[in-house]
Amino acid sequence: MNPRSRTTFICAFLAPAVIIYAALVVWPLLQSFHLSTYRWSGLSTKHTYVGTGNFVKLSHDSVFWRSIEHNLALLLIGGVLIVGLSVAIAHGVSGTGRVSATLRAIILVPQMISVVAVAILWMFIFNPRFGLLTSGLRGAGLNSWIHTWLGEPATALPAVGAAFIWYVLGLYVMIFAAGLRALPAEVFEAAELDGASGLKRFWRVSWPMLWSVKRVVIVHMVISVMNVFALVFLMTQGGPDRSTEVMLTYLYESAFRNSQFGYATAIAVASFLVTMALSLSVLFVLRRDPSARRG
Repeated sequence: MNPRSRTTFICAFLAPAVIIYAALVVWPLLQSFHLSTYRWSGLSTKHTYVGTGNFVKLSHDSVFWRSIEHNLALLLIGGVLIVGLSVAIAHGVSGTGRVSATLRAIILVPQMISVVAVAILWMFIFNPRFGLLTSGLRGAGLNSWIHTWLGEPATALPAVGAAFIWYVLGLYVMIFAAGLRALPAEVFEAAELDGASGLKRFWRVSWPMLWSVKRVVIVHMVISVMNVFALVFLMTQGGPDRSTEVMLTYLYESAFRNSQFGYATAIAVASFLVTMALSLSVLFVLRRDPSARRG
């Protein structure tokens, strides 16, 4: 097959996927950028062009900036906990035995549950009267530690963060477990001969060799956290006093409660740009494997 025929063959096979992607992703994205330059109630056919007015207003919107802070707090604090816990658990379930397989199945259970069920479950856990956490603290004699977990600004965001970590942890455990099982056994045998074992072997051998896995996990985590909506909305609706407001809950409020669809679209565009900037920054920072560079 000559190069020209090969190119035509490849393009013919890629064309359906490209067309569908353009119709369902690229075109709606371009429409969003266009709509963000208008003032629109969502129910009227009247669109008032405001240019960059929505973005100027957004840049002075303290609620929007506060929502970004909450997204970033979930990303930084939750991300560290998720990576640490998922790597630790992955080491324990990366074996080939029946027990390891059973544990992997149990860890994945939250991923099989609807996010609505997860939100309801954790709302019961954090119930200040009969919740599991409250009952446990009361049974341990730690009554001073009891709070209205989802009703106090100081505890609402950590409570939502705990629910989010529990919900997504299984996925990252599986990714790290697959990465650990893919590492060549010869490397670990050589490390043992050199006297490396336990934590030393992990930091010197396993962790550096998981570079590509870490990059995938972190980028996926950035996208997931910056687009978190359903869990927060179902548990707190951004309250109390906007202490759990994230970008997408504020977008929902602007569009469906305040009928400011143009402004809400500007929030969506800003959320997209922030997420893309963070994802590209992670890819840039993690673009080279330091262990490969040393080699």
